[in-house]
Amino acid sequence: MIRTWTLFTILLLSPVFIFSQKQSNRLISKKDSLTPGMSTSIPFTLENSSGENKIYDITVTTSSPNIAPILAQGEFQIAPNETSVYLVPLRVAAETAQGNYSVTLHVIDRSSAITFTKTTQVVVSGNRKLLLTALNTPEFVRAGETIRSTFLLKNNGNVTENLTLGSKNAVLDDDTFIILGPNESKIITIHKVTNPETRQNEFQNLNLSVYAKDNPKENQDLYVSTQVIAVKPVENDIYHRLPVAISLSFIGMQNMGVYNDGFQGEIYGKGTLDKDNKNQVEFHAVSHNPVEFNSFTQYEEYFINYKRDNLFVHLGDKTYSSSFLTEFARYGRGAEVRYNFNRISLGGFYNRPRFFRDIKDEFNIYTAFRIRKESELSVGYLYKDPRRDEMNFGDVRLDSQAHLPYAKGKFKISKNITLSGEFAYSTTQKTDGTAYLLQAEAIFKKFNGSLMYMKATPDFAGYFTNTNTFNGNIYYNITKKLSVFANYMQDARNFQRDTLLLAAPYRKNIQYGVQYKYLSNGFIILNNGYQTYKDRLEPRQFDYYERFFKVTINQQLGMFQVNVDGQFGKTDNYLTGFNGNSSFYSANVSFQKFRTSFNIFGSYAITSRYQLQNQKILYYGARIFSRFSDKTNVSLYYQNNYMPEEYFRDRNLVEVLFHQQLFPGNELDLSGRYSLQRGEIGNKDFIFSMRYTWRPNIPVQKIAEYVTLSGNIQNLGIKKTEGIRLMLGSYLSITDKDGNYLFKNVIPGNYFLEIDRSTTEINDIPTLALPAAISLVNKDNIFNFGLTTAANLKGHIQFTEKQDKDQSNIADLLYKKDKKKKESIIVEAVSNDQTYRKICVVGEDFDFTYLRPGDWTVKVYRNGLDKRYKISTDKFQFTLKPAETLKLNIDVVKQQVEIKYQQESLKVGYNEIKKKK
Repeated sequence: MIRTWTLFTILLLSPVFIFSQKQSNRLISKKDSLTPGMSTSIPFTLENSSGENKIYDITVTTSSPNIAPILAQGEFQIAPNETSVYLVPLRVAAETAQGNYSVTLHVIDRSSAITFTKTTQVVVSGNRKLLLTALNTPEFVRAGETIRSTFLLKNNGNVTENLTLGSKNAVLDDDTFIILGPNESKIITIHKVTNPETRQNEFQNLNLSVYAKDNPKENQDLYVSTQVIAVKPVENDIYHRLPVAISLSFIGMQNMGVYNDGFQGEIYGKGTLDKDNKNQVEFHAVSHNPVEFNSFTQYEEYFINYKRDNLFVHLGDKTYSSSFLTEFARYGRGAEVRYNFNRISLGGFYNRPRFFRDIKDEFNIYTAFRIRKESELSVGYLYKDPRRDEMNFGDVRLDSQAHLPYAKGKFKISKNITLSGEFAYSTTQKTDGTAYLLQAEAIFKKFNGSLMYMKATPDFAGYFTNTNTFNGNIYYNITKKLSVFANYMQDARNFQRDTLLLAAPYRKNIQYGVQYKYLSNGFIILNNGYQTYKDRLEPRQFDYYERFFKVTINQQLGMFQVNVDGQFGKTDNYLTGFNGNSSFYSANVSFQKFRTSFNIFGSYAITSRYQLQNQKILYYGARIFSRFSDKTNVSLYYQNNYMPEEYFRDRNLVEVLFHQQLFPGNELDLSGRYSLQRGEIGNKDFIFSMRYTWRPNIPVQKIAEYVTLSGNIQNLGIKKTEGIRLMLGSYLSITDKDGNYLFKNVIPGNYFLEIDRSTTEINDIPTLALPAAISLVNKDNIFNFGLTTAANLKGHIQFTEKQDKDQSNIADLLYKKDKKKKESIIVEAVSNDQTYRKICVVGEDFDFTYLRPGDWTVKVYRNGLDKRYKISTDKFQFTLKPAETLKLNIDVVKQQVEIKYQQESLKVGYNEIKKKK
């Protein structure tokens, strides 16, 4: 008779059968939370209510092939009037999806052939685990080639994952959204095209990001790195050079009906005279302008600057300034010198103004004391000598030389508050005057503001005279989205501006309002205010006071940036004496497409600011800038007219600009425009220019000597080493019949030595990894290596199932359904300077080709291999010989269920109910 009761024990797993006199809560609860990849037991209660011994033939089935009974068939004997527990051992595969399943017991009474079934529900718990592994990434690529990197993404859990793939700096070859079921894997490929114009060797980092939509804990980000070798490397130089631009322009201008043209030359340079960048120099020379000066042409100018450590010297033309009150901005020809000691600076200048006829010469000296890092106190003296033939200093008659001592300072009170100010005094033979300036600035996390007040007496002989002005603004963030603001501005009335430029209209206004950011890419501003505008030219075009309310909306709509303004006001026109409404509506739309930026704008006004009441004005225009390539771009601009308040500057009506780089260091610029010159209202002038620029780098210091690189390519059993082409940056060399090569007149630096494989046999491989990084610093450098024949590695991953003759065929039944499933492993081949990885399927062949002869190590990784399998040997070490093809077998073994029989019979039932006869 077959042994009645058998106790199955599985290594590292739970027992096959466990019997007890009473069902424990622990056994009952197992079916409520089964863990994937583990074994467990499910209890069934069987009862024999008859007075005879019963023998049952039992078959177990499940609702999923991933939940397999360890013993699908068996028999069970129950004594009369006895109730016993029958435990069904189950193995839950690792890939079993989360959810509800059923286990059914089919029972046949051997004596009566009566059949009945018992079914119970089990729950498989969820297990989430993503694995992201880098497979292959090239170590080197040449600039212009494509970097391709592959990654293995595997779902080692039992829950289907909805994944989003992305990369910050590369392009995915696959779909952005993928679904991975339990135990499924996918090879992800990303690529990036490198810039062929890269001028220096550089590293490119590529990344792959995986986002689990409903499981942020599984988000992963993996980086790989590849070195890009420049094919057009920047020419390292043995000379330290000074950048210089030399240009020649032909300019023509139709100015108020009169045409003039001519050539204008220019030289500009800025850089250092030594490799340590200590002696800094800047110079500029522009010849006479053949047409009238405006914002779009250059004025005649000559200057040179020199700076070293704490010394600064300037000779020539510039805008000279002593202080805000005494001489704020005076363009002229002269000299300036400044020297910085530890905490003290001394300096001064001489200036002969070129666009202000009232002053013949001026001298300035000053000293500054640095109190702390951001606090400073300065005192100085300015001397002005008037032109005796004119004797008119603006609104003040300058009857003699003017002496202006002054003091100014800036003090950092705290990290949030800064105070600054200036006091100046002027004296002539007949008049004395004073001026002072006070400023305060506060910057906090939610609040910032500034205040400025300046006053000059009627007899002050500085830059400002008989004027006072006040400016202030505050800004407060109530929340991240809501803020309020207010500002007040009052222009200075009397100041001594160079005649080259016109002063803006006199303005006085106050505004206050609120800003609300209703979206991350959109906000609205509401503000109310009062403003005064007064023309400084005669006859006046405007003089008005206006109360207004303004609405501004700024919104990003897809690729379009939209700005819309609406302003509604009441105007008191002091020029004509009437009152009226002034309404303005404007819109601005900008976007980029096809390497071109577009900006389209327009405004419509019904205003009472000027000569007519309820005057209707329409302004519109557009700007288009297109970059056809890195060497070519075109700009187009049009605006039909401008507001009268903008009379003080040159204004473009139509503008066309074209820029072309002919070849490195040589550029051509063409321009043409219709414009309104400063002070003009309706007279249009035409200006065109053709400009050629050459940018040489002038050698100023020799910093290195040329070096050489030589070597020999040893023949290690190949056909020949003659005629092999080697590349070192932009240098080329070809080996002679003995394999010798030579690079002469090489600029010192870091290079990569490469071999052109088209000049070698297909299986020839260098003994060293190429490209090879080489640092050339010595005059003579030697680098030798050899060429041999590449080796190959071929292998097979074989499935082995060991079984002792005494063991039953239970294992065959256990894994019968799993034979259709393909398991994979990762095989990695590593030498000193090479690493290759492949995903290989169990039961199939694999190979690694073009391997360098030498010592190799092959490592085998499970790659989520089912726990029922094991790799017999996961590490191999061997030495490859030239032209050798080594065969390697990797054994994957199915771990068998160990079955042990108990020597004595075991009673597993008990009498739960004794029935009376």
